[in-house]
Amino acid sequence: MSSPVLLITGGSRGIGAATARLAAARGYRVAFTYLERSATADALVTEIEAAGGTAIALQADVAREDDVLRVFAEVDRRFGRLTALVNNAGILEPQMRLDQMDVRRWTRVLATNVIGAFVCAREAVLRMSTLHGGTGGAIVNVGSMASLIGGAREYIDYAASKGALDSMTVGLAREVATEGIRVNGVRPGPIHTEIHASGGEPNRIERLKHFIPMQRGGHVEEVASAILWLLSDEASYVTGALLDVSGGR
Repeated sequence: MSSPVLLITGGSRGIGAATARLAAARGYRVAFTYLERSATADALVTEIEAAGGTAIALQADVAREDDVLRVFAEVDRRFGRLTALVNNAGILEPQMRLDQMDVRRWTRVLATNVIGAFVCAREAVLRMSTLHGGTGGAIVNVGSMASLIGGAREYIDYAASKGALDSMTVGLAREVATEGIRVNGVRPGPIHTEIHASGGEPNRIERLKHFIPMQRGGHVEEVASAILWLLSDEASYVTGALLDVSGGR
């Protein structure tokens, strides 16, 4: 059989890049999107290929439907039918209270974190579902513990977007359960990634680690391992699940 095909959105750094590396090492042909950092994306492709894997990097803004359609068409052309999708792309705006936010901020966050994930999930279902001639597959949505905690005084908009992603995960899982597709989510807690700098506090995890039962932030490889398990046959009876990777928080 040919190697499985995985698409990761937002795959050039952080959790996405760790997932790409691990997936390639486990035999997936990996396509990943990136928004702006072409040099970083190209370096990751080179790294994966040097280790014997297969990867392609595709520039795209998942908030733009045309970009998403182009990416899926390119994966079809280069690799064939999609086997797995990881909806990882997400944005975070500077920390502030809700009463300081404007609609443009909410629109940006929801367009990427919710609508982008929806369009990618739709295109994946159209390729994987036995209803549409596919042979099945798996989707993992990367959420956040913020959906439970709420993001007060920091990013309620981000937390709300991840709550929407949780709901879509459960609903879609039930919708396509008889069509060969499993849909699950991971909800990372504080993880050592660059996204905290986007919120204006690069050292945020150091401030929060004392509130985490394990007394430390997580590492991207720990989240990637959870994602790959959910994609694997070891999780063959798992769908509609939200797996917290949060150190007990």
